[in-house]
Amino acid sequence: MSPEPPAPNAHRSMTTELCRLPPPAARRPPYERPSMFDDVDIRALSQRPGVKWRRAAADVLPAWIAEMDFPPAPPIREALLRCVDEDLGYPAWDSGPDGMPLRTAFAERMLGRHGFAVDPAHVKEFADINQAVQAVLSVATEPGDSVAVHTPTYPPFLQTLAEMGRRVLPVPYTADADSWTFDPERLDTELARSTCPVLILVNPHNPTGRALRREELTVLAELAERHDLLVVADEIHADLVHAPHRHIPFGSIGPEAAARTVTLTSATKAFNVPGVRCAVAHLGPRRVREALSRPSRLYGEPNTFGVAATLAAWQQGDAWLDGLRRALAENIAVLRKELPPGVEFRAPDATFLAWLDCRPLGLDRDPGPFFLEEARVLLNDGSAFGPAGEGFVRLNFGTSAANLREILRRMTGAVADVGR
Repeated sequence: MSPEPPAPNAHRSMTTELCRLPPPAARRPPYERPSMFDDVDIRALSQRPGVKWRRAAADVLPAWIAEMDFPPAPPIREALLRCVDEDLGYPAWDSGPDGMPLRTAFAERMLGRHGFAVDPAHVKEFADINQAVQAVLSVATEPGDSVAVHTPTYPPFLQTLAEMGRRVLPVPYTADADSWTFDPERLDTELARSTCPVLILVNPHNPTGRALRREELTVLAELAERHDLLVVADEIHADLVHAPHRHIPFGSIGPEAAARTVTLTSATKAFNVPGVRCAVAHLGPRRVREALSRPSRLYGEPNTFGVAATLAAWQQGDAWLDGLRRALAENIAVLRKELPPGVEFRAPDATFLAWLDCRPLGLDRDPGPFFLEEARVLLNDGSAFGPAGEGFVRLNFGTSAANLREILRRMTGAVADVGR
C-alpha cells in the first residue's frame, strides 16, 4: 500500500537518515563569478568520458549538448560523497514513515520560488524528462493522434513522437523584434480540425530561450480548456530565467489549468548534474495519476544518488545558482558584442542556450557542419530541431567567458573567410 503523503518538512528526517545535508548554518555565502565560473580548465574537460567532450575531436571546442562546463555546487558533491561513505543499501522510501523526500521538497520549492501550490501526494519520480513525457503520452494518446508543440522543438521530443506514431502539430515561434512569439488564433483553428489531445509546452523554451508571459499562458490555458487538452509542461529550465523575466508555472494560472497539467522538472539542467538521472512530475489530472500508478514498478524507481543530488540542489544550492545566473547574464553580454557579423541573435529570457540565425550568412551548407569544419567548434545544427530550425545553430554558452570568447573568435574567423 502506498505511504500516506508526507506532512510539510517531514522529508527532512528521511534526508538525515539517508544522505545527511549540512545544517543551515553551514551553508555557503553567495558565489561570485570569479574562480567558480571562470576557472574552467579546458584541458581537464577534454579528458572527461562524458558525451559532450568525448564526441569532439582534440582540436574542437564543444558548445552543443545542454550540459555546462562548470563543476556542480559544493553541497551536491558533499551529499554524494556522504552517500558513498554512509549507505548504498536499499533506501527506506517505501517503508519509512516519511515516504519519498523528493515530493515534499519539490512542493516546497514550487511554492517558495514560483508561488505554485502542489500536492506532494500527486508527485511521481522518473529517471528523466524524456521518460516522463513518453509515459504520459502512452496513457493519454493513441497512435495517429497529433501532439501540439512549439517549434523549433527539442530533438528527443521529435524522436519520441515519431517512435510512438504521434504526429506533430506545430505551434511555430516566429521572430518578433528582439524576441519570439506565436499565433494563438492559428493554434485555435488547427486544434479545432485535428485529433490533438495533448500540448507539450516547453517553458522556458528550448532552443529559443523564450519564457512565456502570464498573458500568453492565460491564452494557452483558455485554448486547453476549449479543446480539452492535457498539457505536459516541461519546466526543466525554470530556475535559469534571467532578470527581469520570471518563470510562471503553467499550472499556476488557475485551478482548471492545474487540473489538466502534468508539470515536469528536474535539478539536472540548472545545477549541471545531468548524469544523476532524476526528474519529478506533478500529475494534476486524476486519470493520468491512476493510469501511471499500475503496474507500480513499470517506470522504475529513482536511485540514491539522484535523490541525494536533487535534495542538495533544491535545499542548499541556491547560492551557487545565483552565482551561475550572474555568470550566464555576463556571457549573454559577451554574445551580444562578439558574435560573428551577420549572425542574428535574440537574447534568451532563460537557459544557457543561444539560438542563432545564420541564414543571412548565405553559407553553402548547413551552419552546424560549416562551423565544425571551418571553425572547429561543435554546435547543434538547427535542422535537428525540425524544419523550423533550418539555417540556425544552437550554441551552449554555459562555460567560462574566456572559452566563450575563443569559440566566438573561431566562428568570426570562419565567417570572415567566406567573404574573401
